[in-house]
Amino acid sequence: MKHKSIGAFGKTSIGLFGIWLGLFALVPFALVFCASFLTKGEESFLVWEFSLQSYQKIIDPLYGSIFTSSLKLSVLTSVLTLIFALPFAYFLSTLKGQLKSLGLLLMIIPFWTSSLVRTYALIAILKTEGVLNTVLLFLGVINEPLNILYTQHAVMIGMVYTLLPFMILPIYASFEKLDHRYIEAARDLGANSFWLSIKIVLPLISPGIVAGVILVFLPSMGMFFIPDLLGGAKDLIVGNFIRNQFLTFRDWPFGSVASVALTTIMLALIYLYTKVGRFGSKKDDDALF
Repeated sequence: MKHKSIGAFGKTSIGLFGIWLGLFALVPFALVFCASFLTKGEESFLVWEFSLQSYQKIIDPLYGSIFTSSLKLSVLTSVLTLIFALPFAYFLSTLKGQLKSLGLLLMIIPFWTSSLVRTYALIAILKTEGVLNTVLLFLGVINEPLNILYTQHAVMIGMVYTLLPFMILPIYASFEKLDHRYIEAARDLGANSFWLSIKIVLPLISPGIVAGVILVFLPSMGMFFIPDLLGGAKDLIVGNFIRNQFLTFRDWPFGSVASVALTTIMLALIYLYTKVGRFGSKKDDDALF
């Protein structure tokens, strides 16, 4: 009787999740996808007339440069967060008991505050009369305030700060599942710390790294408020571009095409993650048997 009730609860949960996913993810994307094949109206957002004009327009080198700059920003953000996340996730996985719980709590606490509020806090830190310049001037490290705010450096700091937990968590989970017998065997065979990390640890935690890169790369492509607030909206990225098409220029078909392109990139990365995850599981099974 108990197993039947658990099974019924599980089916109900899956059903509710499917309804939620359909209403708030699949249906909106289907509407955006259909809108990408329509025409912009003079007096209305859309005209029910089939057209591929927006798809032809998106391949213009001018718009390609927007995607290229967004891609560079996302790649650099992913690389920097990965560099910071690897040692932090490893250190977190070595903690025991309450210290580990405290470390996880301190990492999750920023999620309790709106990312927009945290971005405004960064403005207070990075501006010319902000906390950072005040401290550095007081310590004598610099002779004049640093101009960090409204630059690419400020945007990068904001991106890394906001998205770092999304990189740490999946890598930490991979470290937690790491089979230390492989490490002990490699040390018994004479492997030093460098080759142990490259040949043993990194391949085993690769699913967590790929998951973290996806969780950082995709939001950084569409996160428009950080470049607006910290960069002064000097550089246009995909997120700003899509927002402008819908809210400023009222060109819904063109904005829909850009959204479809961004979603396609997301699906491709998710597919890559599933392939890497299967490869990692297969590699572990082959090593054990």
